[in-house]
Amino acid sequence: MSLGDEHDGYGGVGGARQTRTRLPEGNSGDVYGGARRPTRSSRSLITVVGVVVLLIAAIAFANRGEGDPADAAPTTGAAGKPAPTAATGTRPVTTRNGPLPTGHPQTEQGAQSAATNYAVALGSADMFNTDRRHEIVDALADPSTLDKLRSDFDADYSQDFLEQIGLKQDGTAPAGATFVSRTIPVGSKVTSYSDTAAEIDVWSVGMFGLTGASSTKPVTHGWFTISVKLSWTGSDWKLLSTTQRTGPTPVSGDNPVSGSEEIADAVKEFGGFTYAR
Repeated sequence: MSLGDEHDGYGGVGGARQTRTRLPEGNSGDVYGGARRPTRSSRSLITVVGVVVLLIAAIAFANRGEGDPADAAPTTGAAGKPAPTAATGTRPVTTRNGPLPTGHPQTEQGAQSAATNYAVALGSADMFNTDRRHEIVDALADPSTLDKLRSDFDADYSQDFLEQIGLKQDGTAPAGATFVSRTIPVGSKVTSYSDTAAEIDVWSVGMFGLTGASSTKPVTHGWFTISVKLSWTGSDWKLLSTTQRTGPTPVSGDNPVSGSEEIADAVKEFGGFTYAR
């Protein structure tokens, strides 16, 4: 029932505002010229029907809660296809190889999940430490490209590069500072797919820099797209190669910039995610 049903007037439904007083049947004292029943509009019937419909809908919605949300049908967009940001219902992976999720299914969704999880790992602060970088690359690389990927990444994270961005030789931050390197996927799309190979684009936003009062490399953010080529090895999708390009980049908001200490605390307190398309 709307407010207009209770208080007609003020430009609402029902015209000028008025108050009616109902007297007993046959009472000659009715100031309106004899006893009468108040006019019963069709809105009263509509209200009753509306309440019944809402009750039925509420019961049906409550009964739906008995099922597993992961098995629910995805939200559909144009032509009955899943909406780009809708959950598909595919269950996330349940196993790990060291720090990385494994066991992505041999499907387009599985390839997207693998590419997204690998993009996160390759953009993490662990890549700046030689031992941890080798663990990551060994876990996600296809055997045919493992040696090349190891060599390429070692060249990227050279001692000169670490010194240039203010890190120690082991890839850690100097005393009193916190090193931040995170990739946060926004979405993924399939560029090409077959049962044995896939190319996936992962649109992401990243944070990079050093916190601390003396830091000359403050934490900044940037938008980029990571293109990942994958190969199916019989049990999981593995990395063949990866490239990166800038954007798409939205207009920056007007949020005030947080202090260095607040950023450092957030990085320590907020953990990352395992992604499933």
